[in-house]
Amino acid sequence: MTGIASIDLFITVFNYLILIFAVLVMSSYIILAIISSVSLKEYLRENRFVNYNALLSLESAPRVSLIAPAYNEGKTIEENVKSLLAINYNNFDVIVVNDGSKDDSIPVLIKAFDLVKSSREYHPQISTKEVKNIYTSTNSAFSKLIVVDKMNGGKADALNVGMNVSKNPYLVCIDVDCIMDKDVLLKLAKPYLEQSDKRVIATGGVVRIANSCVIRSGKLVEVKAPDNFLARVQVIEYLRAFILGRMAWSKLDGLLIISGAFGMFDREIAMKSGGYDTNTVGEDMELIVRMRRYMIDHKQPYAVQYIPDPLCWTEAPESYKILGKQRSRWMRGTIETLWTHRKMMFNPKYKTLGLLSYPYWLFFEYYAPLIEFTGLVITIILAALGIISWTFFFLFILLVYSFAVLFSMIALYSEEATFKRYETLADLRKLVAVAFLEPIIFHPFTVYAALKGNWEKISGNKGWGDMTRTGFDKRPQ
Repeated sequence: MTGIASIDLFITVFNYLILIFAVLVMSSYIILAIISSVSLKEYLRENRFVNYNALLSLESAPRVSLIAPAYNEGKTIEENVKSLLAINYNNFDVIVVNDGSKDDSIPVLIKAFDLVKSSREYHPQISTKEVKNIYTSTNSAFSKLIVVDKMNGGKADALNVGMNVSKNPYLVCIDVDCIMDKDVLLKLAKPYLEQSDKRVIATGGVVRIANSCVIRSGKLVEVKAPDNFLARVQVIEYLRAFILGRMAWSKLDGLLIISGAFGMFDREIAMKSGGYDTNTVGEDMELIVRMRRYMIDHKQPYAVQYIPDPLCWTEAPESYKILGKQRSRWMRGTIETLWTHRKMMFNPKYKTLGLLSYPYWLFFEYYAPLIEFTGLVITIILAALGIISWTFFFLFILLVYSFAVLFSMIALYSEEATFKRYETLADLRKLVAVAFLEPIIFHPFTVYAALKGNWEKISGNKGWGDMTRTGFDKRPQ
């Protein structure tokens, strides 16, 4: 075969591979969107008129522990804890785990909630870093609060401490700086009340972006589209992920992740599965996969359910520096989880998880940024050498761009047709405008962050990264 023929063959194969991959990605997104739309309609039809307050009078309502790890949250921890204690539910307690903070978090909590050292002993079922003290309140108004002060060990270790301390059968693991809907526990608990032939081992809900929203006394008062561009574009990204992605995977019984900012778990199964893995930065995804494997390995029927209601609001990074650290960490967590559970790959024993979910995450979540970057670089080189047509190159880019914008519009339409949390035309215009800019400005950065995450994993970087936040405005108005 001549050199020219070899080049022609390479270009032909390369073009077909890139085209096939692009078509597969776009097709998968469309299929997931269709499944999600059907599931959303079913959920709204079944739950639109549910009187969740009626659950408050049920003695059989699940007893829940809210576990909130905290590290250097002294400036906002008082308001955040008050917000958690004010959740509309009866059978729950709040376990705040201070993970070796270097600021005044513990003194602030002691003063604000009349805390004293408890005689309660710590007997861990899951090995953790040393627990220094356990505090309870002398004020009956804060009888549901437990504060644990421990040596620093990271978020996963702090959550394991909370699991060990809890006496309730269900756990809600949250970030202490998240803003919760007042009915969050009522909606998360409902699937556990309805379980019959399948044991519900975990439920997750939608996480939304709270930047620029009006928040008073730890409560969400008014939803607004973020003023900051990076935060605003993450609104679109989160809508795509939670409304058009996870809703579909839940329907397919293939959900591999419940957000680390917000999820409810069966404590017994979580403990039997070994709790959170402290050796990964993707502890939220890894625990769900391990719990599901535990149930399949022990031949126990189970379910992981997803609540599409916007129940939790969190602050998104507003700088490229912080965002880059977050996304590279997410990639490292994905790599670690996929490697740990590689036995699932195309393994029929794990049904949807092994035959569909795992391959999807491997090819379209992990490999996709690598393939996209490599394909773009090769295409630019070939076009610059005159080997392929610039017209073909730009038409292909236009196709991908158009699909990305269309998919964002579908996500935004789904939000407006269901929960309609962005009510003003000004907010909608902001979100529509950013949907056109996201593929050009934001997406290339996420690809860079994913590549960086791969490099950090190869080079042995195990750090969490500084996730400094600007903070919510909680001043009463």
